[in-house]
Amino acid sequence: MTSPLPGPLFFGSAIYRGSSYGRHHPLRVPRVSTVMDLATALGWLPPQHYRQSPRAKPAALTAYHTPAYLAALQQAEATGTVDDDTRRRHHLGTTSNPVFPEMFRRPATGAGGVMLAAELLASHATGAIHVPGGGTHHGLPDRANGFCYLNDPVLALMALRRAGLTRLAYVDLDAHHPDGVEPAFAGDPDLLMISVHEENRWPFTGALTDDAGGNAFNLPVPRGYNDTEARAVLHGLILPRLAAHAPQAIVLQAGADSLLEDPLSRLALSNRAYLEALTEIRPLAPRLLLLGGGGYNPWSVGRCWTALWARLAGLEIPDRLPEDAADILRALSWGGGTRPAPEPHMTETLLDPPREGPVRPEITTRLAHLARR
Repeated sequence: MTSPLPGPLFFGSAIYRGSSYGRHHPLRVPRVSTVMDLATALGWLPPQHYRQSPRAKPAALTAYHTPAYLAALQQAEATGTVDDDTRRRHHLGTTSNPVFPEMFRRPATGAGGVMLAAELLASHATGAIHVPGGGTHHGLPDRANGFCYLNDPVLALMALRRAGLTRLAYVDLDAHHPDGVEPAFAGDPDLLMISVHEENRWPFTGALTDDAGGNAFNLPVPRGYNDTEARAVLHGLILPRLAAHAPQAIVLQAGADSLLEDPLSRLALSNRAYLEALTEIRPLAPRLLLLGGGGYNPWSVGRCWTALWARLAGLEIPDRLPEDAADILRALSWGGGTRPAPEPHMTETLLDPPREGPVRPEITTRLAHLARR
């Protein structure tokens, strides 16, 4: 672990191109493939920085998931159907977790990417890796949950541990609480967990008073959460707790559903808030694993995760996209439904306008509560 990881790395896969949860599901929209296409058009994915995400084998996934569940997941993919007992026991074939052609291979590719990334990071003194296909933080050991068939953040943290790193931190910026990650590491003083998520939103976990046995900090935020409030949270909670913990590696889940345009939350961040968080968090550990997560507006997700890769790689983000990159965004669609077309800046730029605002009493009061712990 004496040498740094050469460059930041980006893990992607062709499995995200054309793979969909179905025409009525929020994850019918392209996300990782959009990031790959935008970064390629901008010249930001040279071969030395790109890696193909491997597909994790079932034996590797048993580090967290039960063999019976993994067998059921593979069987559902192979046959295209599930029986009533499998649906009840493993929550497969439901509205949230439908049967679709890549329902094992796609999440296994995300998990394989984050597990390999974790091993690479642990074998080097410093480094950063972006795996936008990761971040499925709701998956449970024996069942699918909240669009997540596997829990790759848990598998990544376990892989870091197996590789010899003991002091870790997990930071989750998704609009939804990571109800699959928190119970996996509850009460572990060497693993700090921080989640900032929308209050009164599914899965209705992660209350302010929930500390998971002492090592979790949960901050539910009100609808309309803005960039100024995100900055207050960053400096009032996330950065001081990370600095005090001094982790050997940070896993940062950057679910993009906290953005204003996302249809599955009522938060109001710009992607500049995500960039600011990454910039400030990165120096606080020698190793960083940056994941995707939620995000159901194809334009806002693609722009956000591409901009995060630029920031991680030290690349300059242009004020206006060149035409070949803009054409990628113009070609996107909702894939069904009657939602309006995006605002012009969503196809012409990567960066949102700032979305500043007041820091409301709900934020300051809750930060003060957590500061007393």
